[in-house]
Amino acid sequence: MTDEREHYEAVVVGAGPAGAAAAAVLARNDVETLVLERGVEAGSKNVTGGLVYAEESAPYTIDGLFPDFREAATERPVTDYYLHNVAGEKVETFDITDLHEHDTEWSDAVLRRKMDSWLADRVHEMASETGGGLLTDVRVNGLLREDGEIAGVTCDELDPIRADLVVAADGVNSELARDAGLMDWEDPDEWFQGVKAVVDVPPEIIAERFGVSDDEGEAHLFSGDLFEGVRGGGFVYTNEDSLSIGSVFHLDSIVEREAEPHQLLDNLLTHPLLADWLEDHYDEVEYSAKLVPDSKKAANPSPHEGRLLAVGDAAGQMQAQGPIIKGMNHAVSAGALAGEAFAEAKLRGKPEKAGDLYERKLRDEGVMGKLRPTGYRVASALGERDAVANATDSLLTSSVGRLGVRLLGDRLEDIYSSPYLSQIVPDTRTPYVTLPTVIAEELGERVTGEADFEPKDLAARIGDLTYDTDVGNPHIRLRDNSMEASGAAVTACPVSAEDFGGGCYREETVETNGSEEKRVSLDTQPCVECGTCAVVADTEWEHPRGGKGVEFREG
Repeated sequence: MTDEREHYEAVVVGAGPAGAAAAAVLARNDVETLVLERGVEAGSKNVTGGLVYAEESAPYTIDGLFPDFREAATERPVTDYYLHNVAGEKVETFDITDLHEHDTEWSDAVLRRKMDSWLADRVHEMASETGGGLLTDVRVNGLLREDGEIAGVTCDELDPIRADLVVAADGVNSELARDAGLMDWEDPDEWFQGVKAVVDVPPEIIAERFGVSDDEGEAHLFSGDLFEGVRGGGFVYTNEDSLSIGSVFHLDSIVEREAEPHQLLDNLLTHPLLADWLEDHYDEVEYSAKLVPDSKKAANPSPHEGRLLAVGDAAGQMQAQGPIIKGMNHAVSAGALAGEAFAEAKLRGKPEKAGDLYERKLRDEGVMGKLRPTGYRVASALGERDAVANATDSLLTSSVGRLGVRLLGDRLEDIYSSPYLSQIVPDTRTPYVTLPTVIAEELGERVTGEADFEPKDLAARIGDLTYDTDVGNPHIRLRDNSMEASGAAVTACPVSAEDFGGGCYREETVETNGSEEKRVSLDTQPCVECGTCAVVADTEWEHPRGGKGVEFREG
């Protein structure tokens, strides 16, 4: 019977920064709040590059909601930010700290397992005071509907739960946002794919090789010709006693170039500049991957439906501001604004208006303007046309273009540090590949380091991860196993490769009626649940049941 179902005023699905922020604001407004997390612990399913920002203009910051956050849950503050333009062994480095510090109160490197589990403890304490709390190992698999209206959530492990408010903070592969029609997996050009290795490095070695003290840290970005022409770049962030080393690329470009994400990461790991940093200290402890929404195209300007409010990655709220990526700070603002909207709507006696109020707050507080900047829409309308992009690349690589780069010289660093220009960078090869390569060729200096290690292969990376395989319950099924429909997953999946037989997706040759045909096969056991194949292959994709699948210990 409907009346016998458990009921909470608010159910928050996902205990990442968006869900934690929503739950904190709801609990502080005496809203009975239940938080459901599918991992064995908050953070065990989450991955970031990653840096968390606190913006001066933001309506909420994570340390404002959780005052001890920086001391307890982060790695190092980012005090310097560099962009390396690469052409072979030639590198021209720009100091773009001014861009990083624009509208920035502070920014710290984080690892999600440590950060999210700390947040979850605080959230559970707060929510318990209002009659709720936080439960892990629970996968919310869909929306409960009554008379056609959203009335709560359904779960694999629990009976349906009714709620006056459902906050979808279940990440980039949000099943709730898709169930409500707020997000889809249709367009690869709306997504980035991030791949990361965490490499253990002693604090004293980080201090020596990066020239930082205990309360300092650095961020380094890489673009140019070291990524096989794929649009995107690499990063290195200094943690307390490790380095986060990874790459972020436009998913449609990975598919187009038939690039293999793990190999693109290896290109960065073995570059001479990193060879100097990692000499005698390459100890890769975790490999991970995730999809990242490109908010300029994917951020939903109206991220609500009935009682459901989508926040963070579930609403596409990740900002690529030129070379700088900001996501968790916007997730915090959105989550807190969602909680604030419901509390205000309830106080007015109209809780059903929470979604409209949330949408208005996103707009009025400037969050949506950052996620979908007007300047980008104007610039992309012209700059992303093939004819314009090709002409720009041809000019840059010509003798005239190269002369222009040499004449601009150091002034290019100022151009790259412009907050306005960073928001209107077109999504073409020009800013990611062509221009940085020319800059390095014309202005760069040769780096002579040589890697004294071989990066781990895919088999070792998969073998180092922790899995609780859900035997007999595969969370991905191929609807069409033809190469035409699903072949892109063989190379685009970060735990698959064309010549690797141990990954999720494999190309196989089968004999049918005396002829040979190439097909795609799938084994979900090594899956890192990034969602890439849901976009590039014809699949039925869902999360594993609560506590099942991959478990990240760094994140």
